[in-house]
Amino acid sequence: MRKVAALFFAGTCIAFLAGCGASSNSNTSDTGYISGDGTTLLVSPQDRGEAVSLSGETLAGTKLDIANWQGKPVVVNLWASWCGPCRTEAVELEKSYLEFKDQRVEFLGLNTRDGLAAAKAFNDRFKTSYPSISDKDGQLTLAFGNLGPAATPSTIILDSKGRVAARILGPTTESELRVVIDAVLESES
Repeated sequence: MRKVAALFFAGTCIAFLAGCGASSNSNTSDTGYISGDGTTLLVSPQDRGEAVSLSGETLAGTKLDIANWQGKPVVVNLWASWCGPCRTEAVELEKSYLEFKDQRVEFLGLNTRDGLAAAKAFNDRFKTSYPSISDKDGQLTLAFGNLGPAATPSTIILDSKGRVAARILGPTTESELRVVIDAVLESES
């Protein structure tokens, strides 16, 4: 029964994501990436590793530990104020946050290689209302292991147990993120 459910989940995700890519050459590549441009990876529940541990000081100066969000999926976005694509996706991420916060999905920005003033100015400019923590030296991104962000921007979706359930390399959109978050939520029901 578990294998049937996993196959159904994988098939459903492929069907959803096949239409989401920017390219008309949508397919599943040999590397396991699913999407027209090869940037989205979904991890089946039985293949998810250990829970990711992330904590730090938010840009607002408060302590944050995602362990306090156990039981909720978490969308983690790696961004920087100097990153052009990060600026493009900031509005999309905020829309997604507002859409999913009532469904008990948390969002966390992981700011990299920025000074505090630049990071705060970015959040003010793009009206980002979910918290961000600073990862000046890139050490926090190591928590994701082989499924971590490879570039800025990248988005990682953790399941309700804190395990990597999906990864989007490069900028994302509200519609792409909705499909991926819905797939992760569906895999947990």
